[in-house]
Amino acid sequence: MRVLHVITGLGVGGAEQQLRLLLRHLPMGGDVVTLTNPGAVAEGIRRDGHRVAHLGMAGNRDLGALPRLARLIRDGGYDLVHTHLYRACVYGRTAARMAGVRAVVATEHSLGAARIEGRPLTPSARALYLASERLGGATVAVSATVARRLREWGVPASRIALIPNGIEPARFRFQPAARRRARALLGLPQDAFVIGGVGRLVPDKRFDVLLRALAAVPQARLLLVGDGPERPALRRLARELGVADRVVATGERDGAVADGSGTEPGLPALLAAMDVFVSPSREEAFGLAVLEALAAGLPVRHVTCPAVDELPATAAPGARRVGPGVPELVAELRALKAANPSRQPVPAAVRRYDVARGAERLTAVYEAVLGRTSRPRRAARLPSQPASCPPAPAPR
Repeated sequence: MRVLHVITGLGVGGAEQQLRLLLRHLPMGGDVVTLTNPGAVAEGIRRDGHRVAHLGMAGNRDLGALPRLARLIRDGGYDLVHTHLYRACVYGRTAARMAGVRAVVATEHSLGAARIEGRPLTPSARALYLASERLGGATVAVSATVARRLREWGVPASRIALIPNGIEPARFRFQPAARRRARALLGLPQDAFVIGGVGRLVPDKRFDVLLRALAAVPQARLLLVGDGPERPALRRLARELGVADRVVATGERDGAVADGSGTEPGLPALLAAMDVFVSPSREEAFGLAVLEALAAGLPVRHVTCPAVDELPATAAPGARRVGPGVPELVAELRALKAANPSRQPVPAAVRRYDVARGAERLTAVYEAVLGRTSRPRRAARLPSQPASCPPAPAPR
């Protein structure tokens, strides 16, 4: 089975990292084409032994990308096309049909209630998405919350496969030596109380709330991992709040350096340097960063995280949901600082979301879609939702 993955970009981000992980575990591997931005994750995928092509798409309305992508699909002799992220789904599904490939799977990574991939969800964006969705064979939802939203949009339940995102748990296992080295490299005192945040620096992530909370927790430090358009605004806010000297912003990092042995520690070593992890975002499609923090043994405070919120409380006892305002977060952080929390056992939620399990289920989806398109008279069905995954919660 020859599979081509089409993704909007390959900078450091949750969907991009997830694609790299899946390629490591899918039995058939696959090639990748990125419409734009062949960034750090593209280099990582190449190092892992997969081919990556850059389509050079100029913008959302670069219709010339369609024939270029269709030609690439046709010339590659691919049996199945798997698209990731909104623009890649719209263009990739269409190009696959133009190339004569009917076996198309899409993964919906970032569908919110009113936004998709950080952009407002307009009626025209929704209509275009639904029109292209009909050209595919299945849509993968990364959480029960996303599956529910897809059904509310009008995507038939029979075309939706629930396959949660996953991680490689061992990569994030806490190492005391990595903690000491990462703190030394970052200029963080070994005995400091360090609050952590990871994600794209965009308004939806609400890292401004984290800065305001930091200002009310004396002597605490903030380790912020990520980059994005909000970085200058967050830097200004830190100065206005008088906490700039207590903030370390590392920029983008991935999980490639696990032990902190390099001059720029990777994400696992940065998580090791933290004492508590905070996710202040009001809306998440899954919450991959929370899961990585739990794998590192960190106590977690989050506003919303489907990966955890859709499970019984016993699956992630170290994670606690908090309100979206600053005062409640401040109270939680002060309590944690006073308690001087130690590393916690890796919870059941982390084992549940091992990426190898997701790769197995995705392979079954591929086979089902290929079966339907190559043998139309023989019914091929998507794998049913596993018993261990709860049904999507009812709309509130």
